Amino acid sequence: MRYIFFSLLLPFSLASIPVSNQNPDHRSSASGKQIPATMPANESFYTTASKLIQQQINLLARIEQAMISPDANQMRAVQGQLTVHTKLVDAFLSRQNKSPKNVCTSGVDITQNSPLAEQLNRSQLKIYCSLYASNQELLKLAPILDRLLSRRGELGLVTSLPLVTGERQSDPVLSIAPLQYPQLDRLATPLATPAENLASSSQIMIGRTAKTAIAEYIPPVPPAIAAPEDALKTIATVKKFLTAAQVEFPLPNQFTYPQETSAILDRFTYDIDSQEPQTYATFLKLPQTGIFRVLPGLAYQRSLSRLENRLTPTVSERYPFPLLGDAQGGFTPSLALQIIGDRFELGYQGVDYSFMVDLGDIPLTKLDSQLQPVAKTTREFFLNYQPPKQLEELQVERRRFVTGKDQNWNFNQVIFASAKAELNHTYLVRSLQFQVPDMIIRGKPLSPQERQYLNQLEKIPSSDILVAFRPVRRRADGSYTVLWRVLHQFPEPQIAVK
Repeated sequence: MRYIFFSLLLPFSLASIPVSNQNPDHRSSASGKQIPATMPANESFYTTASKLIQQQINLLARIEQAMISPDANQMRAVQGQLTVHTKLVDAFLSRQNKSPKNVCTSGVDITQNSPLAEQLNRSQLKIYCSLYASNQELLKLAPILDRLLSRRGELGLVTSLPLVTGERQSDPVLSIAPLQYPQLDRLATPLATPAENLASSSQIMIGRTAKTAIAEYIPPVPPAIAAPEDALKTIATVKKFLTAAQVEFPLPNQFTYPQETSAILDRFTYDIDSQEPQTYATFLKLPQTGIFRVLPGLAYQRSLSRLENRLTPTVSERYPFPLLGDAQGGFTPSLALQIIGDRFELGYQGVDYSFMVDLGDIPLTKLDSQLQPVAKTTREFFLNYQPPKQLEELQVERRRFVTGKDQNWNFNQVIFASAKAELNHTYLVRSLQFQVPDMIIRGKPLSPQERQYLNQLEKIPSSDILVAFRPVRRRADGSYTVLWRVLHQFPEPQIAVK
């Protein structure tokens, strides 16, 4: 009954998996034709076995994805796919021999005195037994997926599936309306109320309470989901058997891997193209230079209205911002450049701040620590600017550059923390970053033990860097390929203790 029950899930097999994990060349076992029982094994062995191995590779990728996804429908779909696939493999093995276990008994040389020695050659026998072993390991995943599905019921609505007989069952309370069956190609309805997608500021207000868009609103915490160790070990064993089978095929490299396809698509979406470093190889040979892709700020934000696994690496974790210096006690200054609207902006935290100007079409190679090609007033401001030394004044200074207000320095131009994005323009940035202790950021009353560390505030790691960048390519999604160069590193600014 279980096998018939799960066979109803098969039409949803591909639609329930994210696009990045699908193999475009994969043909689901549901859509493929059943192998005729009368087909001679020797003529079709490699063709059929290769299809089964490819389907098994794709199935493993979908199972791995479902195990770390909070979506209950993905887990239900792979359950049915697992049952159907193992039955297809059993049928294929049984057509060669009614007792695959006897053929592939451990400790026996399958290439000699095998019941299939006259029917299959040495390579085919190894493929046959590798498929048998991998299929036996796959069956161990069934109870694990059952257990995981029950846990997914804590996150999303697990609605009833259609009856095996196709009968219509009415709701026990509202008997007039039939039950709404789930569509496994869509996300399950989360039980928790989705969080509001609010445009929250990345700034941390130190020493005061920051206003929120909704009073006293606390967004729900996304779930943290890790794949079980026993399932990962079983999948690793299955992959080992599949690798042993693949090397026995006459045509090498005939299998595709969804993880590799997903990684290629991910790099295409968020990373620079592979040929771009070669295009700018001459510039990149200069010291303290680099190239990276500046993405819209939304790419770095998790969607609060969609249930996600918070353990999944974010875009900024997979493609970190370029580092501008050497690490100092865990602190490394970075160029956290983003596109906000149609402007370049550095997304810093705490009391970190920066300011920038558009220099126009000045090549990066002509800029140095003295900024000779830059207008005199701009040059003097960027080279002679002195940051405040008090924590409160640092936050005020940051707001001056963000808003452009209360800029009382002797300079007839308003300097902002952002600048309009223009292709093939060079931008000059003064970036100040501080590693403020967590006990200061929290703003909570300090215990007597914590107060003795306040004198370390004068020794916090910090950086004051003059850097220039130049966008050299714009993509349709609004992202830019940017070249950057560190021009000068000022003495590390310090915060004075009152």
